[in-house]
Amino acid sequence: MLRYVLALAAAMTLTACATRADRAGDSAVQPQLVLVTTADWNATQGRLQRYLFEGGQWLAVGAPVEVSIGRNGAAWGRGLRAAPNDGGPLKREGDGRAPAGLFAIGTAFGYGETAQTALPYAPMSASHYCIDVPDSPLYDRIVDARTVGSEAVKGSTEPMRRDLHADGDPRYRLGFVIAHNPAHIPGAGSCIFAHLRRTQGEPTAGCTAMDDAAMDELLAWLRPQARPLFALLPQAQYRAVWKDWGLPEPAAGE
Repeated sequence: MLRYVLALAAAMTLTACATRADRAGDSAVQPQLVLVTTADWNATQGRLQRYLFEGGQWLAVGAPVEVSIGRNGAAWGRGLRAAPNDGGPLKREGDGRAPAGLFAIGTAFGYGETAQTALPYAPMSASHYCIDVPDSPLYDRIVDARTVGSEAVKGSTEPMRRDLHADGDPRYRLGFVIAHNPAHIPGAGSCIFAHLRRTQGEPTAGCTAMDDAAMDELLAWLRPQARPLFALLPQAQYRAVWKDWGLPEPAAGE
């Protein structure tokens, strides 16, 4: 199990790199996993549990927290493992579903100049957008209109400063990239994040949302040198793939 987990982590490519000091300690760092499970494909709520791989097994860290996912549930996404051919829905742009699967965790982002996290952090400005236009050459990338030009972000519905563009919306005040669709395949789904939620139980357009306290704790815990993983799976699919994917053994009732 340990060999599998370390090999999987070493094979990942993240959006941003760790610092030299982070890389120097790679061999001694225990892999981290953020696991979200839901009742079924159409559930809009889930449970998030953190895990640390130690002593040859995944150990739960902290208490589980409630999260919200896509307004239409989940669908198989494009990540580190191929989706099983089990007849489940496939993630598409605009479908209102969160991608299911196993993914790398990328850069953290937010409204402030800094954040309490060891992850690479990118402060967002009024000119930052995530491009959700499938025929754009910048599809599924966060860009700065000051660099790429105003025409390049035309049509995007994902301004990263939602407080400035969407009546004070706080949801992107803190978050991080979930590396779904790393090849940026047009129409396969874009701009997948973990971010804050405005109210308990409010579903998302396809991201994973949580309250402020849960996000603060999660960002403070994540370490880039651990090459952390993010998994989201309905319970039946979790039971089907956990062993092959090297995930924690499901608890009774999951």
